[in-house]
Amino acid sequence: MKQLRTTLLFLVVNFGGLAVGSWLMNGGPKSLWYTALNQAPWTPPGYVFGIAWTLIMVFFSIYLGKLFTIANTTKNRRLFFIQLLLNVSWNYVFFNQHQVFFAFILLLLLTTLLFIYYFRGQKNTKNYRLLLIPYILWLCIASSLNLYILVQN
Repeated sequence: MKQLRTTLLFLVVNFGGLAVGSWLMNGGPKSLWYTALNQAPWTPPGYVFGIAWTLIMVFFSIYLGKLFTIANTTKNRRLFFIQLLLNVSWNYVFFNQHQVFFAFILLLLLTTLLFIYYFRGQKNTKNYRLLLIPYILWLCIASSLNLYILVQN
């Protein structure tokens, strides 16, 4: 029961973070600035982003529910808030401020943090860590898209 409550809490916080990030995008992928960019040929259609982030945050929340049920430590809380800050701030830095290089650095830091979750949580979370794979893969795709824009524009 504690794990379910913790997972629900993370669902609220994670989807809240997505909402704040979306609000900070200044038009995001529909903005004139973004649509004028030379984008990677493998850029998925817009609706894929919504589907991907929904699944990623559900899986990530389940993982965090397990992790925080067995190890609600200061270190885990710090890692989570750093992850949340990096995730939300990317939207602002990339879409609002048009700082493509800095946004790429944020993605690399976020991806590194997810690898830390994956490898550090291995002992305590067992198979739950597999729920991080979609997030890690999506960050790799996002990094490649961001890097393409950085190099080609």
